Amino acid sequence: MNEAQHNTAAHKKAFKAFKGFEGVLLFLALAICWQLTSTMLPLRNAALYPTPAVTFKALKDSLPELLKGTWSSFLILVPGYLLAVILGALWGIVVGSVKWIHRAFDPFAKVAAPIPPTVYIPYAIALMPTFRVSAILVVFIGAFWPVFVNAAAGAASVPLRYRDNAGILGFGRFEYMRRVVFPASLPNIFSGMAVGLALAFILLTVAELFGANQGLGRFVQYYADYADYPRMVAGILYTGMVTFVSMALLDFIKRRVLFWVR
Repeated sequence: MNEAQHNTAAHKKAFKAFKGFEGVLLFLALAICWQLTSTMLPLRNAALYPTPAVTFKALKDSLPELLKGTWSSFLILVPGYLLAVILGALWGIVVGSVKWIHRAFDPFAKVAAPIPPTVYIPYAIALMPTFRVSAILVVFIGAFWPVFVNAAAGAASVPLRYRDNAGILGFGRFEYMRRVVFPASLPNIFSGMAVGLALAFILLTVAELFGANQGLGRFVQYYADYADYPRMVAGILYTGMVTFVSMALLDFIKRRVLFWVR
């Protein structure tokens, strides 16, 4: 083996050693950049750039408050999101399967779905009796449309031969939707659920900036108002971690439910 081949083999071996750890390496590189930026650059307002050590100390000190805020946020997120998943999936399957309902509802969906859900927040807060109900409504609206659109697309794409086979087996319309259309649409539904969950977190934190007494969004806003930037950045990082864990849990459920999809 010549020197060039030896170097190529060494490079391949090095790449294999880091395979599967690319995400960890990226976070490590970002942490190093953060440390260098906050300690070595001549920043105009250094207080706005807390170091990683200061931020993580603030995160540790604020953990009880953040856990309490997480519970408050999830009391809004979970009901709104679950309701959006259930109704979005069911109504999407109906609209995607029944042609006359599709023709009736599709124009409305094309108008309503693209509206940014954040525009509903001030009106929902003014309209609903409590902030929690209004925030649940906003989360529901934001998560509903991705689930509905993907469920309808999945139901509409079910091969025609499945319907013919269901007819031969004597399935009624309800049984056909339950035993054929719903399983066939599940990959699309889970895709919509992932998008809907990300939107639900965004809308939740934005809504909490408007009128919440506690919660993840309120935590960030409160310490930003008092210029406590280490706690503010800690709240942002913590919210990102909660979102990541929630998305990972949904992905785990998806892989367990859709075990036949690889």
